[in-house]
Amino acid sequence: MTERNYKNLLDKIQSEDAKVGVIGLGYVGLPLAVTTAKCGFSVTGFDIDPSKIVRLDDGQSYIEAVESDDLKALKTSGSTAWTSDFAQLVDMDVIIICVPTPLTRHREPDLSYVTATTEEIARNLSPGTLVILESTTYPGTTVEVIVPLLAKSGLVLGEDIFVGFSPEREDPGNATFRTATIPKIVAGDGAQAGVLTEAFYRKVVDEVVPVSSTQTAEAVKITENIFRAVNIALVNELKVIFDAMDIDVWEVIDGAATKPFGFMPFYPGPGLGGHCIPIDPFYLTWKARECELSTRFIELAGEINTNMPNYVIARLREVLDKKLGIGLSRARVLIVGIAYKKNVSDMRESPSVRLMSILQDNGAEAAFHDPHVPVIPKMREYPELLGVASTPFEDISADNFDAILIATDHDLIDYEALVELKLPIIDTRNAIAKRGLSMDDVTKA
Repeated sequence: MTERNYKNLLDKIQSEDAKVGVIGLGYVGLPLAVTTAKCGFSVTGFDIDPSKIVRLDDGQSYIEAVESDDLKALKTSGSTAWTSDFAQLVDMDVIIICVPTPLTRHREPDLSYVTATTEEIARNLSPGTLVILESTTYPGTTVEVIVPLLAKSGLVLGEDIFVGFSPEREDPGNATFRTATIPKIVAGDGAQAGVLTEAFYRKVVDEVVPVSSTQTAEAVKITENIFRAVNIALVNELKVIFDAMDIDVWEVIDGAATKPFGFMPFYPGPGLGGHCIPIDPFYLTWKARECELSTRFIELAGEINTNMPNYVIARLREVLDKKLGIGLSRARVLIVGIAYKKNVSDMRESPSVRLMSILQDNGAEAAFHDPHVPVIPKMREYPELLGVASTPFEDISADNFDAILIATDHDLIDYEALVELKLPIIDTRNAIAKRGLSMDDVTKA
């Protein structure tokens, strides 16, 4: 029976007859589900949010990486289905977990979404199924958390069911690399699970990179995000230092980037956003404590990046005092860009929201304009901002605001019109200078 389950599942994957279930239809799961369906598999997407299911059934995408036309075409072909009924997992041959892995208030891993999802899978699991975790987490999660929970199904791991890990590498707003074109790290808990996981992704993406264990695959993803977090912290610290020396850090980085070897440019900002870089490094710091090891470098980087919104507000205070003679509590400030990065609507861990919260806490009137975010959605740490609407661009004037804080440099913003208002501008993204516009009223921060 052991070989039969393995061979039958491998045959289904290689012939594209396997039924694939993707759990979690967000920035990772939905692009993966659509890409997998385009490759010929029958795909069912699962999500606990019924509003997402309604929109997907209507062929309406809610993220930039997926076109509504693709959803409509897949619906017509009958290759996709969307549901909140997790009992349908029993019919799946491959189940992929793409749920959030946030931090608790004490900056420790919150695996509640992963564990709840895995428990649901265990209740609806059939022999001959491959379960793959894509959510970013600490090394050891697959074998220490996923495997024991699936074992509660009564099915035998490595005989009846197989487990793999393949970290997501989505980059919202990146037009060059999409799900199918980003190299995929894969690993299985055991040789047969590794073969099955690799075989599946070879059908879906252009390049597959097998590694020796799920722990290694988990460590690869953590390392990628720590690399970015630490280097961004470095340039953020350099920014503070060079500002004090009246040196333009952006010009410094551009100059250093002309060196054809030994240097990789990273750029400062008002803080870190997105689900990965602000969060994932702390998964490793937590795990390292089990080994009685400290992660001073990672924690220092986190401290620097976390403090950047406070630095930006301090610069804004200086500008308001010197140019307008008013304090922060009397200021009307417009934040340009509430999403965490340019040209997307992704609000996860956005430093812009932190900036708005600090401004309001200090008595300022704070509003935002973002062409990609009409209304602030529900956010766990900022429930008071739920439903706050983007200020229409035509309402941005010197009569309505005292200063402008550019937090996200969306391409759809009319920066020339902002400059023409002659308001003090605090530019955290070098957006004005990059477009060759007048810097007379602009302060880089």
